[in-house]
Amino acid sequence: MLKVKIIIDWVNWSLYKTDPRLFLITYAIAAMMVLCYFIRQLKAFRLLSILMFAWVLVMAAAVYFKSTHYFGLKFADNILGKAIHFQWGWIILLIGAILLLFSVKKERLKV
Repeated sequence: MLKVKIIIDWVNWSLYKTDPRLFLITYAIAAMMVLCYFIRQLKAFRLLSILMFAWVLVMAAAVYFKSTHYFGLKFADNILGKAIHFQWGWIILLIGAILLLFSVKKERLKV
C-alpha cells in the first residue's frame, strides 16, 4: 500500500509490513463485522462500521506519521517522505469503510 523508492527499485510496503498490529486489528474488526452481519446483530454491525471508518482514518494517519518520522533525522525523513506515496489500496479501503458506514440505516416505521 506504500511505494518507497530505495536507490533504484520501487519497494512496496503493505499494511502488514508497515505495522503488523495495525493489520491484525483491522482484520479483527472486519471479522467481528462479518460475524455480526451473519448473526443479524445490526446495532453491533453499525457500531463496528463506525469504528472501522474511524480506524481507517487513524491507520492512514499513523502510517503517514511513521513514514515521515522513520529515522528521526529531519533530512532523511524529508527524503523518505517525498519518496513514499500512498497507493490505490488506501482509497479502496477508505471507500469500503464509507460504504459500510452507510450500509445500515435505522428503519423507522411510518404510522
